[in-house]
Amino acid sequence: MSKSINNADLHSERTATALLVLSDGTVFHGFGVGATGETTGEVCFNTSITGYQESLTDPSFAGQMITFTFPHIGNVGYNDEDVETSGIAANGLIIKADITDPANWRAAGQLDDWLKSKNLIGISGIDTRQLTHIIRESGAPNGIIAHSPDGTFDLDDLKKKATAWPGLEGMDLAGQVSCKESYTWTESDWTLQNGFGEQAEPKRHIVVVDYGVKRNILRCLASLGCSITVVPASASFEDIKSHKPDGIFLANGPGDPAATGKYAVPVIKECIESGIPTFGICLGHQMLAIAVGAETMKMKQGHRGANQPVKDLITGKVEITSQNHGFVVKRESLPEEVTETHKSLFDGVVEGISLDGKPVFSVQYHPEASPGPQDSHYLFQRFVDLVDAHA
Repeated sequence: MSKSINNADLHSERTATALLVLSDGTVFHGFGVGATGETTGEVCFNTSITGYQESLTDPSFAGQMITFTFPHIGNVGYNDEDVETSGIAANGLIIKADITDPANWRAAGQLDDWLKSKNLIGISGIDTRQLTHIIRESGAPNGIIAHSPDGTFDLDDLKKKATAWPGLEGMDLAGQVSCKESYTWTESDWTLQNGFGEQAEPKRHIVVVDYGVKRNILRCLASLGCSITVVPASASFEDIKSHKPDGIFLANGPGDPAATGKYAVPVIKECIESGIPTFGICLGHQMLAIAVGAETMKMKQGHRGANQPVKDLITGKVEITSQNHGFVVKRESLPEEVTETHKSLFDGVVEGISLDGKPVFSVQYHPEASPGPQDSHYLFQRFVDLVDAHA
C-alpha cells in the first residue's frame, strides 16, 4: 500500500520543493538540490562515507538514483580531479542533510553548483534510513525524483511515470556510456605533491573494452607501465586485435550483462580463444562468465559501497573492497573448468573467477578503489605479471 512520508524538518516553515515517488506509490517529501525537473531510475543505496563525486560519475551507476546512507554529502564540495568520467553517470541523487558550504582545501566550489552545472536532479531532507530499510526489505524499486522550486507537483502523473519506468533487467546501458571512438590513455596515478602523472615509458600494451570504464582503472594500468588503447563496447575482436594488444581488459559498466552480452559475449569468447591474457571487472566479469557458459541474475538490492568484505579463496586473505553491482554470476551455473577465486563475506555470492589453464580471470568488485580502500590493487599487478609471462 502506498504512503506519503513527511520528514520532521518539513513541519517548519519550509515548503517541500522535491518529491521522491517510488513505483509502489510511496512518496517522500523533501527539498530539491541540483537541477530542476524530473528524473527516473532504479533507487539504490550506497554505504560509502567518502567519494560521492567518484560515485556520481561512475558509469556503472547509469540508470540508477543513488541514496547515500552517509548523512553529510557535499561537505567537501567538488573539484575537477575526483571524477571518473567526463559527465554525470547516475540518474539522480538522494540525501538526508542539506548541502552545506564545503570545508576542504581541495574544494573548487559547492556541490550544489556542480550538480546544477551537470544537470543532475536530486532531493535532500528525507529519511534515508527509512528508504534504505525499504530497499533492504523489498529490493531496489524504480522511482522518480521531481524538483520544482514552487512546490507544485502532479502526484498522479509522477506515480504513473515511476511505475512505467522499465527497470534495469533486460536493459543494455553500456552502449550509452561507452566511448564512440577508440582513444589512447597515458594519465597515471594522482599524488599529493604532483597531481596526476604521465606514463611516458610503457613496457606493454593493453586494450581496454569500454563498457563504462572508470578513469582510475586506466590510471592504475598506466601506473604499472602500460600503454592503453580504449575501444568502444561495440568493438569486434578484429578491432581489438588490430591494436596488437599484449593484454585485454574488460571494463566495468551498467545495466544487465545478459542484454549487453548479446553483442559483447561473442567478442569475449574470441578474446579467450586467442590466448591473449584477459582481465575483467564488474560488467566485464559478468559477461566473461556468460562467455564460458555461466548465467547471471538480478540481485535483490545489490552491493554498493566502499566497505564490502571479500575473501580470496586461493590465499585465504580477506580484503575490504569497493563495489557497485546489481547483477551477479550464479555459482551453480559455473562450468567445471572455471574456478571460483573470490567470495563475498556479506552474502556469499561469487566475487571472482579464473579459467583453468588459460590466462583469464575476473572479479566482481572495483580494485581501482575510487572511492574506497586499496586492498585490491594487487589484481592489476597480477594482470600485468600474467601479460609479461605470456609475452
